[in-house]
Amino acid sequence: MNILEEYNKRKNIIKKRLEDFKNVKKEDYFYEVCFCILTPQSSAKQCWKAILLLKENDFLNKDINPLNYLIDKIRFHINKSKYLIEFKQKWHLIQKKLDEIKNAKELREFLVKNVKGYGYKEASHFLRNIGYKNLAILDRHILKNLYRLNIINELPKTLTKKKYFEIEQKFIDFSKKVNIDMDELDLLFWSQETGEVFK
Repeated sequence: MNILEEYNKRKNIIKKRLEDFKNVKKEDYFYEVCFCILTPQSSAKQCWKAILLLKENDFLNKDINPLNYLIDKIRFHINKSKYLIEFKQKWHLIQKKLDEIKNAKELREFLVKNVKGYGYKEASHFLRNIGYKNLAILDRHILKNLYRLNIINELPKTLTKKKYFEIEQKFIDFSKKVNIDMDELDLLFWSQETGEVFK
């Protein structure tokens, strides 16, 4: 795979998408956090459909059960609907921290500790989706590509914190070597696996 060739084909759409992330309005952050609670082992497209329904029905301000909007769309919908309810109760605290903490890695640590259902991948995904840079979203699409390019020697069965940071650093080093931002590489790998640049 000639990565530069592939990148040049999709460069404009990738840069445009990252620009869109930077311009997400603060009032939409709540639903972006919710989206990343739903994504593990589920289709991003299906998750986004569920989020649009939750938004339409004003889940943030109304006492509605998110489970009704997740059934048939999202895997582990019972647990994830509980996580959404728990997150909604903590939203004011989290919102405050999103304003206060300026360092991306520190903010990621805070989210991992305080949002049920978030690991490093989900926290990185949310932060990227609101415009933060240089945080690896190590999902299966990305790991598969890192392995294919010999950046990692094997596909990890589990990702401990130490392992996550180790692979993230390798990804950062590789992005410097090929002179393409890690965030752009992330969307490139994702689009190669799924056929499109999404979220």
